[in-house]
Amino acid sequence: MGCLNSAVIPAPVDKVWAALRDFHNLDAFPNVVTKLDKVGEASGTQVGAKRVLNDAFHETLVGLDDKARVLRYSIDDGPEATSKDNVSGYVGEVRVFPVTDSDQTFVQWSSSWDHSGGGVAEFCTPIYQALLGDLKSTFS
Repeated sequence: MGCLNSAVIPAPVDKVWAALRDFHNLDAFPNVVTKLDKVGEASGTQVGAKRVLNDAFHETLVGLDDKARVLRYSIDDGPEATSKDNVSGYVGEVRVFPVTDSDQTFVQWSSSWDHSGGGVAEFCTPIYQALLGDLKSTFS
């Protein structure tokens, strides 16, 4: 079970990755993420870092690979379909690839989960699409 969304961002891969790799910095999404609270002492590039987005999504950084340009995080609790009562084992993943013929970046945002009571993809897909749209606008 999961969902997959992607976009081509009009900026070089290193700039896009720099904007995405810090779990505690979501400045590239000003229209979607209106509030970010850091939880605990871990830095935004340290596995185990925690955050709360928009007073609703409780997330943990579970993987960061600068060489492969991959960030993985869990949603530990959230509203509606992403609540801990509805979904378990939710992992989001952001992968960044160069588009070599145009010096742009391909961003793939996916998620998977072990079990849910339903509605997770329908809830998350529009959010990921909005995040990717915001990212594209940030670099346009």
